[in-house]
Amino acid sequence: MKLKNRLLAAFLIIILLPCSMIGTIGSVILAQQVKSMEEAYRIDTDNWEIIMEPIQILNRLTRGTFNELSTMAERYPDRFQDMKRMAALNDALMDRFSYLLVERNGQISYIGNTAHYYSIRTQIPDAGSVEVTYDGGVYVGGSIPFLVKQQRFLYSDGSEGSFYIITDVNALVLQLQSTAMTAIMGSILTIVFTASILVAWLYQGILKPLNALKRATRQMQEGNLDYSLKESISEDEIGQLCEDFEEMRLHLKNEIEMRIQYEQELKELISNISHDIKTPLTAIKGYAEGLLDGVADTPEKQEKYLKTIYTKASDMTALVDELSFYTKIDTNNIPYHFEKVLVNDYFLDCVEDNTSELELINISLEFQSNVEESVQVLADREQLHRVMSNIIGNAVKYRGDKPQGRISISLWEEEHTVRVEVEDNGQGISESALPNIFERFFRADASRNSKQGGTGLGLAIVKKIIEEHGGAIRAESAEGIGTKIIFTLKKIEAVPQIQETVQN
Repeated sequence: MKLKNRLLAAFLIIILLPCSMIGTIGSVILAQQVKSMEEAYRIDTDNWEIIMEPIQILNRLTRGTFNELSTMAERYPDRFQDMKRMAALNDALMDRFSYLLVERNGQISYIGNTAHYYSIRTQIPDAGSVEVTYDGGVYVGGSIPFLVKQQRFLYSDGSEGSFYIITDVNALVLQLQSTAMTAIMGSILTIVFTASILVAWLYQGILKPLNALKRATRQMQEGNLDYSLKESISEDEIGQLCEDFEEMRLHLKNEIEMRIQYEQELKELISNISHDIKTPLTAIKGYAEGLLDGVADTPEKQEKYLKTIYTKASDMTALVDELSFYTKIDTNNIPYHFEKVLVNDYFLDCVEDNTSELELINISLEFQSNVEESVQVLADREQLHRVMSNIIGNAVKYRGDKPQGRISISLWEEEHTVRVEVEDNGQGISESALPNIFERFFRADASRNSKQGGTGLGLAIVKKIIEEHGGAIRAESAEGIGTKIIFTLKKIEAVPQIQETVQN
């Protein structure tokens, strides 16, 4: 879930869930309390009425007895002197938390609850002194609240009388207080429960992945780039942040691994260069000392020594040039001069340039074209010449022990490209080494005791140049049989816009 949706849901839960749960719990508590009050007071009411008009409910408790006493006062006033009758009526009222009080000429003639009466007697209004409310009753508040219904009448002898029905409100108040306290406690528990759910939900969706991200950051600070956040990636914004962090970690790990590999390759290169330079330098030094010491005492020997010195110096120059060129090409500092090149003519010239030199070392160079004479590609002649020189040179270097070598160059036309295949019958490349031959500094034979030497940059340079031409390169090989290097060049019609200009 998106973070904004999660927060919106949390906001709605904070509002709706407590309200609904409080409403439900309150309804259950109120229903139970009302049922208890109905049983206690023997009344029939509903939940809202007992909340909104509790005094009216109490008034209703004694309505029947009050009407009976009113009728008695009007028709049979002397019956108020019958104490047994008064006691029976009082017993009925006591079941409803009320009692009867009768006065004659200002003197009490009957009292149903002496203890309660003397606790409130100063608060009881005189009969007829106040305007009655609540269906003939008056509510009197204070420390001991009560409801009183009263009426004056005349006895048959003309003496003044009055009766009071007094209802103890404390019983109802206590039950209402109990209901309120229960509702408050239920509300508090509901809020706590809701907060617990939200904390757990937010922790699971927000705090937990943030803590995981914090741990991952600490691990990265300590140099541990193997600590993964995959288990913490979700579909919200924090999950996207964790995913970005994971991508950054993998990228940084890859960069560091490449850096370590580069440094290792650089160390190996320095070691290789040291060996490859030391060998011709030792030879140059030895032959130079021979000349200085007079060992070469004939013109023939002197010429041989000088030629050897020249050859070894040329090898060193080629080695330094190759390193310098790769540094430039790896940093994209080599200018490319692309132009239209007739494929057949260019590679035929390449074959003619190398045939004589290869024949001297018993290697035949063959050429086969399956491309129309008019087919052109967009290429840099000089850099493409370097590609062919490196591939052919590599084939010569790894010809193996075969007395007669063979190199064939084949051209094949495809829909948008020209495919060039350079195949030899040399010693071949092992299956494990084949995927790495285009990597810089890689040598299939890492032993410095091998006759081939070299920096391991030749095919890496080839790959870089071909890719700059918009082509692709790969190799096929089998040990003891030979190697085939295959690369492609784009035909002119496959190039959207031909620019014969310098491309950096």
